[in-house]
Amino acid sequence: MRSVTVLLALAVIIAGNAIGQEKPGSTTGRVDAIFADWDDPASPGCALGVIKEGEFIYRRGYGMATLELGVPISSSTVFYIGSTSKQFVAASILLAEEAGYLSIDDDIRKYVPEIPDYEGAITIRNLLHHTSGLRDYLTLWNLAGEEIADIHEADEALEMIARQKALNFEPGSEYLYSNSGYFMLSVILERATGKSLREFAHENIFDPLGMENTHFHDDHTHVIEGRALGHLRRQDGSIALAMSNFAQVGSGGLYTSVDDLLLWDRDYYENKLGDGGLIDRMLLRGVLTNGDTLSYAAALQIGSYKGLRTVAHGGALGGYRAELLRFPDQRFSVVCLCNLAPMNPSGLARQVADIYLADQFEAEPETQVADEPAEPTAEVEFVTLTESQLRRLAGAYRDLSDRDIVELSVEGDRLKVQAPGEVFYMSPLSDSHFLVVNAPVKVEVRFERRDPGARSLMHVDVEGEGQSTFEPIELFKPTGAQLAEYAGAYYSDELDTEWELVLRDDTLYLEDADDTLTPTVKDEFTIGSVVITYTRDEAGRITGMTVDAGRVRGISFTRRED
Repeated sequence: MRSVTVLLALAVIIAGNAIGQEKPGSTTGRVDAIFADWDDPASPGCALGVIKEGEFIYRRGYGMATLELGVPISSSTVFYIGSTSKQFVAASILLAEEAGYLSIDDDIRKYVPEIPDYEGAITIRNLLHHTSGLRDYLTLWNLAGEEIADIHEADEALEMIARQKALNFEPGSEYLYSNSGYFMLSVILERATGKSLREFAHENIFDPLGMENTHFHDDHTHVIEGRALGHLRRQDGSIALAMSNFAQVGSGGLYTSVDDLLLWDRDYYENKLGDGGLIDRMLLRGVLTNGDTLSYAAALQIGSYKGLRTVAHGGALGGYRAELLRFPDQRFSVVCLCNLAPMNPSGLARQVADIYLADQFEAEPETQVADEPAEPTAEVEFVTLTESQLRRLAGAYRDLSDRDIVELSVEGDRLKVQAPGEVFYMSPLSDSHFLVVNAPVKVEVRFERRDPGARSLMHVDVEGEGQSTFEPIELFKPTGAQLAEYAGAYYSDELDTEWELVLRDDTLYLEDADDTLTPTVKDEFTIGSVVITYTRDEAGRITGMTVDAGRVRGISFTRRED
């Protein structure tokens, strides 16, 4: 029976591919080639929609919605779209404001008094633009040892957020993506309107637009007709299910299809919802308290690709991946929904755009990418420094913002940069100004001299991304005896969890996870992207530690004396 099912599925795919499919060199043939690795009855894959002027100019499914039942993907297959959901949350909040239920400049404690009264009010606008400073609840759960795939009630998420004694930063002063903010928007919407996000979005967005197969999934037992199952590929190449009972909405939670997203994309131009000003309000970008304007609007990332303006957002959870990429000036969009981790629909969507918009992109200058140092170009005049001059700049440096560490060493008449997973080479333009010669974009490095005898600050300017500053550090290489001082039990009341750090074979481990702690500088260690900084009392004894993990900063742990 299983073989018959597979053969039938294969027949459906072959028939579907044959309809309107052109030769490999044609436009659609080139698009199909992008997805060829997944266009197989033994593989999960993607649903693709290419939209021009509010209509599909191409749509197709590649691979299977479920390997268990042998069901192929089509444009009507329903996918979980992760954070791509957030634009529908933002739209719901703005429609609720239009109806008089709330103002986006309201203090969130007006609706959610459980949140501590931090210094500086958090507004709904801060939540929309990721400028609230709220610690990310998914990261908090991860640090507490919770599995996102487990069943969690909305009250548990709110309790975790409300337990935090501090923010990542003062509201409005920074941008830092936070799933807590959009989960909170779902709570605020329900308390302000008396309707759940699922109900409000259905009544005000999905039903008016005719999006019949779209809903916010706030009930993990709800049966979803035509759903694709999420998958992942194991290290041995086999494919496994990667599903979740996660039912929190706001930070994600939307199930939809390529066919339904056509209707949403069409309304970007028709603007039929509410009073007709919704899209304009969604496109208003966030502004920090220092006056800087963000590229992030109301769950829409405003950017550009090869010289053309874009409005986009991606999403992911479990085995699901999604991207809705729009080129508004061309009235052209690509929807790519996938059910296999770690597929990259954001990159795939741009490859599709490369085919259709090739004659409209700005010409890009050729850049040289090499594994070894490139020869100096005629346009750049490098200088020769002595080995002593180069060695004064060598050593370890740490990014002041994300705390990444790079190491510089002398190799010939250049500096070799060992970055996480990459090696670059820098040639000198002067004794303090260098050019990276094997990067895909222009990267300039300047060293800022400080006090005599002190190592310089390093400023790295990446074309199109701005500048980062690195401070010189001395790497900590402790002995086993020194590491023993850090072992012990540490408790965080903000996470309501305990970490046991143990010493085995001169290596410090987080016991439950069996993860190793890598020393960086004195009293600081990393576990992957997590940074642990130990705290001491006046006598020099270790009393606790603080943990930073990307979207979460400054979680406090106290050492248990017993």
